[in-house]
Amino acid sequence: MARLEVNRSGELEVFVRVIELGGFSAAARACGMTPSAISKLISRMEQRLGTRLVNRSTRQLQLTPEGCVFYERGVRLLADLDEAERCASAHAAPRGRLRVNANVPFGHRFLLPLAPEFLQRHPEVTLDIVLTDEVIDILEQRTDVAVRAGPLKSSNLMARKLGETRMVIVATPGYLARHGTPATPEALLSHNRLGTSYARAQSGWPLRHGGEDIVVPVTGNAQASDGEALHRLVLAGLGLARLAAFQVREDIAAGRLLPVLEDANPGDIEEVHAVFVGQGGYLPLRVRAFLDFLAERVDIGVR
Repeated sequence: MARLEVNRSGELEVFVRVIELGGFSAAARACGMTPSAISKLISRMEQRLGTRLVNRSTRQLQLTPEGCVFYERGVRLLADLDEAERCASAHAAPRGRLRVNANVPFGHRFLLPLAPEFLQRHPEVTLDIVLTDEVIDILEQRTDVAVRAGPLKSSNLMARKLGETRMVIVATPGYLARHGTPATPEALLSHNRLGTSYARAQSGWPLRHGGEDIVVPVTGNAQASDGEALHRLVLAGLGLARLAAFQVREDIAAGRLLPVLEDANPGDIEEVHAVFVGQGGYLPLRVRAFLDFLAERVDIGVR
């Protein structure tokens, strides 16, 4: 019962103020307290937690490693608490920092072009966008929403399907004019097959030939760290690559790229999901608004 008597949210807010303002005196003025009361409050917190949060000196305060973790999570807890209160009000509006992680092709095709529209709808939200084709740990990276392509691993995370896309092998007309258009999967072995270097990349291209499933290895003279960089290499005429259809549909329509070996395409579909933390039914308003916006505005298609 003693634990319930401690105003932990109030103490946490004071602690965050101390760190953000750089000392007890400044925090005391902002909180309407004395520096001595601030110092005693921090000491009580450290005693209760059983660890030192800050190293004190006559000139400055320095966070300990434990203090850094406590501060970073505390900032987020206070923001979520503030948002929870706003959500409960009759005039709630999405607000606060929204950290979004997406694979690079999705980021370039959809997220970055649509960001201004989302922020115009929700001016109190601040977007923090990170693009990478590596799969990140959402909790460790303090991410609100992550957009992932491909099969989802079993986890406690929630997911919302945004669409699905097939894969297609493409090359520029210029490359095919110089090296010929492969008519069979075996003919690919004499071509420059470009791939990606991130850990979850496939080691080969799945194809169907003569009623059988085969895999053509990717052994070109260049590889890229993400799907968009690979797309740029293909557009430069360096070789062939297997990319998501949504990445290249505009290039194919404009004649910048040509699909290759479509009759051997196995038709495998890659699903795209928005993954987020949503246990217990609670979802911050800013996250819900962003998920609804993606579902409304993103058209991945299968083409």
